[in-house]
Amino acid sequence: MSEFMGKNGFQWFVGVVEDRQDPQTLGRLRVRCLGYHTELLDKLKTEDLPWAHVMNPITSATVSGLGQSPLGAVEGTWVVGFFQDGADAQQPIIIGTLPGVPSELPDTGSKKGFMDAVNGAYPKYKNETDVNRLSVNDEDLPHSSLTIRKADLDKSVGTAQIDGIFSGVAQIDADLDTNNGGKWDEPETPYAATYPHNHVYESESGHLREMDDTPGKERIHERHASGSGYEIHPDGSKVTRVKNDNYTLTTNDDYTHIKGTQRHTTDGGVRIRVNSNGAEGNNYNIEVGNNANVNVEVNKGNINLTTLSPDVGDININASRDLNMQVNRNMNIEVLGEYTENVTGNKSEKIQGVSIKTGSTINMFGDPINLN
Repeated sequence: MSEFMGKNGFQWFVGVVEDRQDPQTLGRLRVRCLGYHTELLDKLKTEDLPWAHVMNPITSATVSGLGQSPLGAVEGTWVVGFFQDGADAQQPIIIGTLPGVPSELPDTGSKKGFMDAVNGAYPKYKNETDVNRLSVNDEDLPHSSLTIRKADLDKSVGTAQIDGIFSGVAQIDADLDTNNGGKWDEPETPYAATYPHNHVYESESGHLREMDDTPGKERIHERHASGSGYEIHPDGSKVTRVKNDNYTLTTNDDYTHIKGTQRHTTDGGVRIRVNSNGAEGNNYNIEVGNNANVNVEVNKGNINLTTLSPDVGDININASRDLNMQVNRNMNIEVLGEYTENVTGNKSEKIQGVSIKTGSTINMFGDPINLN
């Protein structure tokens, strides 16, 4: 090889990627180069073009899977590079891609190269810059993901209210969440990017990543093509959306500190299981600080408390002051063992109807009365 890279300068080329299905999975691309290759596919087929290696940035190791690989060029991408074998022009190396404003869309029936003649997928737009729409922020050409996000907002999410408070039970002056009427809305995206501050990466399937440095409108946004993703707003607020199931697995302890108010709304059921491995001392504890109540309201349903173990299964209630109960229908108590009442003060009983006591023996004032 009489000519090679660096001996007599560089042999440059500009061309269009026509194939990226590298059989050796090295990230190579087939490129049709201006001035070197004819545009006529019947004279020079895409599969007869030489494979071009892609030069990676210094931030990508390109060894043992480290770094980003393969890089992002697709069929239809304009690239620039050089031939490491000089004028022989059989060993191309790509050093970068060239954005532009495509004047035409690919035509799979033209039998011409310098375009995505196989798939007809790229470019997607005609007479529009190749820079991502989220970076340009043209109101007449909004990015589809932004349009969807603005239309797909969770509105009027209800929060827990306490309505059925009866006389003698801990009172609540108003509903728990009076600041917003007991409902809240998902905040709209604060997207207001100005060129050239929003740095966008978009994959072929529609995955997105934005690092927006627009002054006063700084954001971070990552989004899956399904719509799942998160966005961090300029004030530090974070909105996370999961369009399907969400799993969080922690192999050790988990700590959460919410310095404000937590609102949790679940449209379906909620199940909490504690001490699933049956270890000693893994208790379920709820502590409420000073000047606050514990309120449980069931709109239509029952409240059930059950212990299952015959050895350890007591239910204990300790009221530091009054214990108030109001039953709007029947009250039934069944005791299979002994029933003991110890009253230090007075005991008053007021019965509107008939009072009936039954048993083999009734002891009144210490004198047993045999009813048999």
